[in-house]
Amino acid sequence: MDWSLVLASQGIAHVIDQNEGTGWTLAVAAADHASALNAIRLYRAENRHWRWRRPVFQPGWFFDWASLLWVLLAVSFYGWSAADAGRRAAGMMTGTALARGEWWRLFTATWLHADLGHLLSNVGFGFLFLGLVMGRYGPGVGLLAAYLAGAGGNLAAGWAYDASMRGLGASGVVMGALGLLSVQSPALFRRRHSPGFQPLALGLMGGMLLFVFLGVSQGSDVVAHFGGFITGLVLGALLALGRRHTRRPGINLAAGILFAALVIVPWWRAVIRSGAGF
Repeated sequence: MDWSLVLASQGIAHVIDQNEGTGWTLAVAAADHASALNAIRLYRAENRHWRWRRPVFQPGWFFDWASLLWVLLAVSFYGWSAADAGRRAAGMMTGTALARGEWWRLFTATWLHADLGHLLSNVGFGFLFLGLVMGRYGPGVGLLAAYLAGAGGNLAAGWAYDASMRGLGASGVVMGALGLLSVQSPALFRRRHSPGFQPLALGLMGGMLLFVFLGVSQGSDVVAHFGGFITGLVLGALLALGRRHTRRPGINLAAGILFAALVIVPWWRAVIRSGAGF
């Protein structure tokens, strides 16, 4: 088919044919035979290292349904914190507490939500974005990276606002997952398929458009959202450098254990420090 386009571009009349004996063929007039061969030869020489078919995504899982585990955790924490106001107060992100060194609130606040609508919004988009992130980076690595990005968003909010700030919700985790996806364009770090800066620019532009659409709205914590998004971009760029290793079972197991520790230990510290019951 591509040779046919070459001949058509040179004004050489031809017919595409197929039969069981010879397969696909191009038939040209005898007078055009030499010209046709020369045009095809030049085409093949000029495009020797250029492939018609380019893989859009690398082989393997693209969406990881294990993101449902994160959804179940978020729903469970919502019910657990709603049953006792002390637990919510113990885990909420506040500027005063962060200034006192209560670092665990960077993590605990990502599991709290103001109401059911807030929860449903975050787990809806979070299920999608985290599933894509976990599919690209590996389940443990992707989940841990998005969780750290959410903590980074809370840290940015703590720096930007005064001591009276209050924050809670998994929006930073969701925006962090979006940042991880934006920087990890499928062909970005495979230059033989997509050379130049264009894939990076397109990935970042797409991510920024989604961020504006989802992360900037009236009443939302834009600083925490943007902090999570930027942290996700940075972590995604770092993970891309070791992409061959991120999907290894051992590394994902270690990342999963670290994620569990960063869920359990901060909440343990929060509850023990505040005196709220489990």
